[in-house]
Amino acid sequence: QVQLVESGGGLVQPGGSLRLSCAASGSMFSVYTMGWYRQAPGKERELVASISNGGSPNYGDSVKGRFTISRDNAKNTVYLQMNSLKPEDTAVYYCNAELTTWRFGPPKDYWGQGTQITVSS
Repeated sequence: QVQLVESGGGLVQPGGSLRLSCAASGSMFSVYTMGWYRQAPGKERELVASISNGGSPNYGDSVKGRFTISRDNAKNTVYLQMNSLKPEDTAVYYCNAELTTWRFGPPKDYWGQGTQITVSS
């Protein structure tokens, strides 16, 4: 059983900052790409940022220059530092991890339960 547990969401004013954390735990063999997605009401889920197990980041166009993704492989944890937040960043943010649960198993996607971020004055 694999679990992704997110923390760090909440309410913030425009221009403010937040830091999200997501820890993967359970029966895991190898953890590959980890990342964050978000979904606003009435919109499709979109990529915010992802990072390979080698540390190469990838960002959605709307967050480039404002958000920074990082990870701690020893802790199977991914972080998202969000600066200069805007009202349009308001959404439920989901942690994602691509991993295997045994040596010869195929990589599969796992998701956290989601954390709400609201940017409003």
